[in-house]
Amino acid sequence: MTLPSPAPAGTPPAASPPPAGLAPVDTHCPYCALQCGMTLVPDAAGLFSVAARDFPTNRGGLCRKGWTAAALLRSPERLTAPLVRDRKGGAFREASWDEALDLVASRLSGARARHGADAVGVFGGGGLTNEKAYLLGKFARVALGTANIDYNGRYCMSSAAAAGGRAYGLDRGLPFPIADIAGAEAVLIAGSNPAETMPPLMQYFDEQRARGGRLIVVDPRRSATARLATQHLQATPGSDGALATGLLHVAIRDRLIDADFIAERTTGFEAVRRIAAQHWPDRVERITGVPERQIVEAAHMLGEAATAMVLTGRGPEQQSQGVDNVSAFINLALALGKAGRPFCGWGTLTGQGNGQGGREHGQKADQLPGYRKIADPAHRAAVAEVWGVDPASLPGPGLSANELLDATAPGGAVKALMILASNVVVSAPAAGRVKANLAGLEFLVVSDIFLSETAALADVVLPTAQWAEEDGTMTNLEGRVIRRRRAVPPPDGVRTDAAVIAALAARLGSASSFAEGAEPGFDELRRASRGGIADYSGISYARIEAEDGVFWPCPAPEHPGTPRLFLDGFATPDGRARFHAVEHRPSGEEPDRDFPYWLTTGRVLAQYQSGTQTRRVPELAAAEPGAYVEMHPQTARGLGLAEGDLARLTTRRGTIAVKARLTPTIRLDTLFVPFHWGDGQSANILTNAALDPTSRMPEFKVCAVRVEREAA
Repeated sequence: MTLPSPAPAGTPPAASPPPAGLAPVDTHCPYCALQCGMTLVPDAAGLFSVAARDFPTNRGGLCRKGWTAAALLRSPERLTAPLVRDRKGGAFREASWDEALDLVASRLSGARARHGADAVGVFGGGGLTNEKAYLLGKFARVALGTANIDYNGRYCMSSAAAAGGRAYGLDRGLPFPIADIAGAEAVLIAGSNPAETMPPLMQYFDEQRARGGRLIVVDPRRSATARLATQHLQATPGSDGALATGLLHVAIRDRLIDADFIAERTTGFEAVRRIAAQHWPDRVERITGVPERQIVEAAHMLGEAATAMVLTGRGPEQQSQGVDNVSAFINLALALGKAGRPFCGWGTLTGQGNGQGGREHGQKADQLPGYRKIADPAHRAAVAEVWGVDPASLPGPGLSANELLDATAPGGAVKALMILASNVVVSAPAAGRVKANLAGLEFLVVSDIFLSETAALADVVLPTAQWAEEDGTMTNLEGRVIRRRRAVPPPDGVRTDAAVIAALAARLGSASSFAEGAEPGFDELRRASRGGIADYSGISYARIEAEDGVFWPCPAPEHPGTPRLFLDGFATPDGRARFHAVEHRPSGEEPDRDFPYWLTTGRVLAQYQSGTQTRRVPELAAAEPGAYVEMHPQTARGLGLAEGDLARLTTRRGTIAVKARLTPTIRLDTLFVPFHWGDGQSANILTNAALDPTSRMPEFKVCAVRVEREAA
């Protein structure tokens, strides 16, 4: 299939009129948490192309994935009928919707009757709209009665969420609009590569540097973002917390901290000061590999700037000490007085399209809509009233994402699992074990657009509508609630997830009704969130359209929304931010004689997440057709490897073979593998499932690996 070239901004619709009922539609990209504005333009044949749109987040810019997003709407690999197996391990056959839904309801009910409600698990996705995330959480707790619901956003920013919540009393990816980045005199980015993962975001960093601002990047690779930096701190994987505390040591020693801000707007600094005193620069150099001179220079860049931001990404967060790592960076921002002020603050560059809204409204194991805690009696009562059920009927907190998947092992507590919009066989750590667990489940049902690696293991596969085939809202990384608009109906035979959830709830005899329409679903979400931390009650579809999105919290129709948090006080009971004294701990696994290198994983420009969508776009697949291992040429020479050779990577969990890609921009002791592919190229066959004790985030970014030349 030949795709049209990306249309430049402002390209008009084709001269021939599109088929009746089709017209240009303003919507948003189906990929990352920037949620860039775009326009889908139909041609005379009813095929869509993408035109840029001047939306506040991307200001007309799109990345390669955004420009080619319309190809998903005409992919020949779309699922258009339910698939069922007549026996475990047998072949799929097409089935009617009634047969498929009856079978799903029967098997879920049977597992619940035999083993208890918590034997049924639900696993959601960070790409689901707010409405669908809300309905899925309600479905799990009301229709199924299970505590065990979580989502792949647990793998994205749960460590940042936990650290931000306990420091500030509220977690939102960025507590300010992304446009504020351009106004900061200094910015530190730790463990994120937005030049490849969020290219339209880079215009704000370009503007920041053009104004004379300084950019500091912490990364074991000299990534595309690091190459633009004023200073690149090439730290050892797993050493982020020590580096942050070392920067704080210099700030205290050289009197760069803001004593008035600390006294007036924070608590807990003295305990943090005592730990920072032990992190003198030459000690931190030995831990991190970052030269003492660079540590001192970076601390002064941040401390001497009138305005500064500290932005963390998956690098420090996806570790078994991820919450402590992020807390150490928050401590630095607070001590410098760079929080709760214009053009200042800590934030996280979250990745998934609706990773923010997906957990705010009930997909996360311990949360109810509005960011309420499921263990809090008052929070339970507020949501139960909207749902029309007894608060006592709601289950308590359930298993986190990785623990939920572990519980599907033979003899585990979870016997049946429902997965929506998540390809866990590719995205979860220790993926070989996850695949074996799912294959052995009593019952697995997957709802997806394509037959992903996870869907291929299911007993029933339900074909679902995708981004431009349904209406809904998303919440981007800056807390802006935006509208996705339907441009075209789903193919014949395809239903929306909301319709599927409602149909299953009815078959299961739910005590509460489930809205199938997007706007009625959002209106119920608004009521359920009223009074919560993430209060959407003042947001409506009409306001979103009129205002280019609305920032939460927005507790009333007349409220303007909250683009900038914490200017008048933090969201804690006393209005003060909390320092947290954290000690650097080793990673769950470190190199040794048998596994002598660090392995870290991440994303590349042409692919996205598990690749379920992007690997099916021909232009993107051609640009980056498979996984590879990035290593330093000197490291490769010692192993007898040349550019393009097959390298066999082995950890304590498994082995893959991928092509070697040599570059002097990575540390000698570190290997990098992107995680977008499955089967024998899956980086997550190698990764370690060690969990952060607070966030339950797996340690994707750090493990020990052996590399050898694969025999021809």
